[in-house]
Order: sequence, then structure tokens, then C-alpha cells
Amino acid sequence: MQANLEWASWIVTRRAAIDRVLSERLGDAMPGAAAPETEALRRFRSFAGARLRREDAGPPALDGLRVDAVATTRLVQGWCRVAEEVAGARGAELRALLDPLAARFQSALVGSEQASEARRAPRLGRRAVSGAIDRIADAFVAVDVDAGTIADLNPAAATLLRVAREALLGRPIAAFCSPAARGLWDSELESLLESAEPRRFRTALVDADGKSHAVEIVATRLATRDRVLALLLARVS
Repeated sequence: MQANLEWASWIVTRRAAIDRVLSERLGDAMPGAAAPETEALRRFRSFAGARLRREDAGPPALDGLRVDAVATTRLVQGWCRVAEEVAGARGAELRALLDPLAARFQSALVGSEQASEARRAPRLGRRAVSGAIDRIADAFVAVDVDAGTIADLNPAAATLLRVAREALLGRPIAAFCSPAARGLWDSELESLLESAEPRRFRTALVDADGKSHAVEIVATRLATRDRVLALLLARVS
């Protein structure tokens, strides 16, 4: 398959719209954010995007994945059909690209010895998170990756942003990013949604007074039963 940067970019920008339609269509049958099948769908999107960006991209990353291969295949196929619909008049063109990728992903799933019954992800209570992060000296923020909103933070983060901790909960993290860095933030959060690989990047946070603070961020992903969180440790540089 030849690289197709246009469709690779399209999948990234339209992912949320496709996921929303798929969720509405499946209703209660839609796996939760932390379900292994949902993780498998994220890996399929990463695989598809990588193959569309580069012809020599590797095989699907299935390490540590324990899923019902049949249920996962149905989910991936459903996502591809919705993507085709969202693409409108060019849907057939997209389908021609996605079908062989979905088939390869399915083959890898079926052939994987690690495909088995789904494990349930541990529950993460806000009180438990708060107790752990309050003792960290660096700014620590948990961001709901899908919504882009602040789910939790420690006192050091509230001090850095010059806003009361309670007032920050539910606020968009983008409100505290410098305009020039918002593209980077979107890209890094998208990467965390698609992959569990830790991220490290430099950017700037803007406090309530408009002052910019250069920070180095280490970001990791945590999947709860209800959502995917980006755990951001920010050190002023």
C-alpha cells in the first residue's frame, strides 16, 4: 500500500466525529473507554494511520492485548463503515484503503496467542488520585483526553496557574496553553489516546494573569472504566 498523507491526517482530525457516531449507533453495546476492545480499536487506528503515513510501517502492535478477537473485529469493521459514511462522497476511496488494513489487523488478532478473555481495568477514584498527587512538588494535572478538560490536579498545579484548585476542575486544558502551543498539545493528547507509550515534550503554560511559564512535561496514559486520562507532570524549566 502506498502512503497517503491526506487520509492519514483525515483520520486524526475526524476521529472524534467517527467515534461519536459509532457510539450512538452501538448504544449500550459500545465498549467502555477502558475496555480491551476499545484499546484494540485505538491500536487499529494507530496502525492504519502509520501505514497511511509510511509504506514501511510495521505490523499492528498487539503486545499485552487480551481481547475477544471476534468482538474486536466487529468493532473495527463498524468503525471503518462509520468512517466511510463520514467521508461522504469519497467514502468508497477511504474504504478501499481501510479494508485491507482491517483485514491485516484481524489476521494479526486471530493469530495472536495473547488474544483471550478481556480483563477489567481497575477503578480509579478521584480521592485516591488526589491523595497521591497532593504530595508531589511539581505541577500534576490529570486531563480527560476525549473531552480535553481537567479531571484532577495537585496544589502545585493550582499555584502555577494562579487559580483555585476547585475552579480548575472541568476547565479545558487549552485555556492555559499558549496559542502557539495548542497544536502541540492537541497532537500530544491525540498520541496518548492512541498509544500507551509515555510522552515527553516542552511547551508553555499560561497562568490566570497571562504570564507564560516554560515547562517540560512527562505525560502518561491511564485508562479507567469510564475514560482515558492523560497524567501530566509539569516541571518549570
